[in-house]
Amino acid sequence: MLPGKICDILISFCEMILMTRCEWCLKDDIYTKYHDEEWGVPQHDDRLLFEFLILETMQAGLSWHTILKRRDSFRSAYKMFDAEKVARFNDRDVQRLMNDAGIIRNRLKIAASIRNARGFLTAQEEFGSFDAYIWRFTDGAPIINKWKKISEIPATSKQSDILSKDLKQRGFGFVGSTIVYAHMQATGMVNDHLMSCFRYTECARL
Repeated sequence: MLPGKICDILISFCEMILMTRCEWCLKDDIYTKYHDEEWGVPQHDDRLLFEFLILETMQAGLSWHTILKRRDSFRSAYKMFDAEKVARFNDRDVQRLMNDAGIIRNRLKIAASIRNARGFLTAQEEFGSFDAYIWRFTDGAPIINKWKKISEIPATSKQSDILSKDLKQRGFGFVGSTIVYAHMQATGMVNDHLMSCFRYTECARL
């Protein structure tokens, strides 16, 4: 008979494999880990909200998988997503980022990320935190949907349309409704796990 600890590990591993998940996360371990630990979890930490905002900015036109693979490089390049530091980036920093093969080297997106950092700080000053600003668009609570099939999940929503428009008016770039909706999904403002997914109920309880 195997020692108790090994048995527990094997049982946990088998349970993990047998869990029902949203189909999109089954591509590889990067997606699965992100799905199981982060996607759909309500986030209220401003640093993490800023991180997702910048990553979503960089995602425009690309897959989220492309961004996740470069996440550590982004954290290094963007000073661990310290909004105050990013807001002070200058032409030298832009060139540094353009030379960084570990991130997405798109000058328009890089320029937008710096503007977004400045807009982020302005929103913090106005509302006390970016968290207080952005969660107003869902009345301070997650929108818990009830999707049974991945084809039912929308690319935008009424709330993402309104938030996108407000962000643009504040000078943010690369914040179309589709990008904003992805941000809302990532930060748990919307629970778009399928009802059959083991994370659906877990996230709904958070």
